[in-house]
Amino acid sequence: MLSTTHQTPPSPRAGLGLRTPHGPALLTQHPALALVEVHSENYFGGGAPRALLAQVRADYPVSLHGVGLSLGGVDPLDERYLDELARLAAAVEPAVVSDHLCFTSFGGRHTHDLLPLPYTEEALDHLAGRVELVQHRLGRRLLVENLSAYLRYPHETIAEAEFLTALAARTGCGVLLDVNNVYVSSRNLGFDPIDYVTTIPPAIVLEMHLAGHLERDGLLVDTHSRPVGEPVWALFQLAARRFRTAPVIVEWDSDLPPFATLLADVRRADLTMTSASVPSPSTLRAETLHAAITR
Repeated sequence: MLSTTHQTPPSPRAGLGLRTPHGPALLTQHPALALVEVHSENYFGGGAPRALLAQVRADYPVSLHGVGLSLGGVDPLDERYLDELARLAAAVEPAVVSDHLCFTSFGGRHTHDLLPLPYTEEALDHLAGRVELVQHRLGRRLLVENLSAYLRYPHETIAEAEFLTALAARTGCGVLLDVNNVYVSSRNLGFDPIDYVTTIPPAIVLEMHLAGHLERDGLLVDTHSRPVGEPVWALFQLAARRFRTAPVIVEWDSDLPPFATLLADVRRADLTMTSASVPSPSTLRAETLHAAITR
């Protein structure tokens, strides 16, 4: 006699970064997603963007991901920006709010780049104070994302993974671990991405990112314009094993593919997160990542 017991399918562990052209497909197809991430600044005003976000929020948990806090900057925190972000968070009730380990303004002038700060005790003290102010203003925990790096300051005294770990310990903030950025930085600066991933305590990683990159004149560039690369998928296997409870977002910002192509990467990320056959870190180091890093 056949059993009539039905097992509930596992909850999705992966989501996507929503870009406006994919909005109609998302709302029409309604795929199973752990989270939908949006760029906070695109929704500060009203009108059509906020209406779209309200529709998305009715169906999915939302992650607000920003680029304008300039957490590492020396200019005062932008009060108008914080007001807008606080209002958006109050309206959306996001699962998480995040920004980057960087500065984006200096002397009142704003850049379109995420600029790195030196990893020193002085910078850590400065950044911790600003993160605490933002968290108090928003009334919620902030996640801080690691950058893709193309240079290293000569006077740095702390490795990036240790810097993020110390920042979380001092402020109670979380980490948004961008696995692609770890790989890109490791190739550009010559460090071991496995050591980076295994340095960060699992409890502080509350979200992960995957994205694509390009190689230009021997330098890896974080473009978010291509599928996730195979070496990044390999590193993500280790991250998925270590940070089991953190949802992962697949980002694609330019040269947008058909929605189905983006969803294919989301499905692969979800399978990696839920698979019981993720290889051990030692296997990854010996068989998968070594060739990818040193080629």
